[in-house]
Amino acid sequence: MSRTVLFVMTGSNHWTLDDGTKHPTGFWAEEAVAPLEIFKDAGYDVTVATPGGVRPPVDEGSLTAESAGSADAADHYRSVVESAVEFQKPIALSDVVIDDYDAVFVPGGHGPMEDLAVDPEAGKVLSGANGADRPLAIVCHGPAALLAATDGDGKNTFAGHTVTGFTNTEEEQAGLADKAPWLLQDRLTEAGLNVVAEEPWAPHIETDRNLLTGQNPASSGPLARALVDRLGKAD
Repeated sequence: MSRTVLFVMTGSNHWTLDDGTKHPTGFWAEEAVAPLEIFKDAGYDVTVATPGGVRPPVDEGSLTAESAGSADAADHYRSVVESAVEFQKPIALSDVVIDDYDAVFVPGGHGPMEDLAVDPEAGKVLSGANGADRPLAIVCHGPAALLAATDGDGKNTFAGHTVTGFTNTEEEQAGLADKAPWLLQDRLTEAGLNVVAEEPWAPHIETDRNLLTGQNPASSGPLARALVDRLGKAD
C-alpha cells in the first residue's frame, strides 16, 4: 500500500494589498519543489489539493535566478513546476479524506495569504489532520492556512502551539510590509499561537507536538527532511 503526503496549496495568483491592488503571486517554487523531491526520494507519493481543485499557480518571482539562488536552480524549479503531474492534476480540498494520507505539507508564497487563510475547507483539513494526529509541516507563508482552522466558537485549533513562519522583519526586507493588509506573524500571534522569529532568511524550524513549521524558503528542504525523519522512509 502506497504512503502519501498531502500538499495543501494555494489556488490564488494574487494577493490583494491594502490599497486594493492585486500583487501577482502564487506558491513559492522552492517551497513546493524541494519538498516534493525529498518526499518522492523517500518513497512517498504526493497528492496536491487546492481550493476548488484549480491548478496551483507559481509565483514567477520565485523562478528568477536571484530568488532561486542560481540560474540552474531557477531552470530546475521551472521544469519541475511545469512537468510534475502532482502540480498539474490537483484534487479539491473539499474532497480530501484525511485518513488517506500519512502527513500534510503546506508550501508558502503569498498566495495562501489570499485564499488558504480564509478557506473553510483548508481549515477543516488542517483541523482534521491535527485531530487524527497526522504530522503537519508548514513553511514560510503557508502557516496562513492555520488561521482558517477554528472551532465552532471561533477559537483557533492550534492556539497554544509554538510555530514559526515568515516574519515581520522578512516581510519588511522583502518590501511588502507597508503595503500588506496584515502580517503573518501578527495574525498568528493574535490567534493565540506562539511565534518564534529567528534570523531573517536563515533556515529555522519549530516543532510542537505533530506540528512542524519552517520560517522561510531556506527552511523548506530542512522541514521536509524533518517530516521524513518523523514518518520514516516509505516501504
